Amino acid sequence: MLLLFSLFSWALILQKLSMFSRMNRQTALFLRIFRSNRILPDPRQMGTGGSPLEPVYNAGYREIESQTRTGTPMGRVTSLNSVTVSMQLAAGEEVRKAEKFMPWLATTGSVTPFIGLFGTVWGVMDAFTGLGAAGSASLRAVAPGIAEALITTAAGLFTAVPAVIAYNHFLHDIKDLATRLDSFTLEVSALVEKLYPGNRG
Repeated sequence: MLLLFSLFSWALILQKLSMFSRMNRQTALFLRIFRSNRILPDPRQMGTGGSPLEPVYNAGYREIESQTRTGTPMGRVTSLNSVTVSMQLAAGEEVRKAEKFMPWLATTGSVTPFIGLFGTVWGVMDAFTGLGAAGSASLRAVAPGIAEALITTAAGLFTAVPAVIAYNHFLHDIKDLATRLDSFTLEVSALVEKLYPGNRG
């Protein structure tokens, strides 16, 4: 059981590391392209792929298109709040995607030490039962069984420690992602307010 926990946790850790690394690279590229424009660029022309900012921007851009009568910056945005809300909903979805399988790491970090401890207790009980059946009270008779039982405690800690470290690290990355998404939403909203004249709610 501990082996299965460990294998799945390490696979998840490696997958998350790769995901966040790729995400950071693509986000930096997306922001560089976005900020090089003085107007709101068409999302189809951005197309870096892999950045969580893209679906957020797409949601806002679609809402703008649905409100404006023309595709030019001289169109009217009737509700800036609707644009912001659309982007915030998309941002929340991206955060949920990043949080996928995080509870598994938390569960692994909290449960596996107790699984190891249970295995140790069971092994010690078995060793003393065998000692009683053999009728011998020497340490030499019981030591091998206790030593084998203690291995399960070490295995539980070996499984739990990386999961806890990874959970805390990825939790920080997810909070950072949420902050970046919120900041980008405000940045786009400010640009929309600047570019699109008219009464807005």
